[in-house]
Amino acid sequence: MEVIYGLIPSVIIVGILVVLAIIWAAKKGQFDDLDGAGSRILMSDDDKPFADPVTKPTIEPTTTDKTNA
Repeated sequence: MEVIYGLIPSVIIVGILVVLAIIWAAKKGQFDDLDGAGSRILMSDDDKPFADPVTKPTIEPTTTDKTNA
């Protein structure tokens, strides 16, 4: 029965640490792309990787070389 006096505070402390670890992982973006790893394993190496939705694709300007014309 005396063991309970040590177990209850230790369970509360471990529980608080787990909650803090989950909050920290969520803020660091660990749960942002849950399907990406599952999809990447099915892709072949020749396929292009998934586009980053944050960055916009850049279009390179076309240059015309008038020396060859």
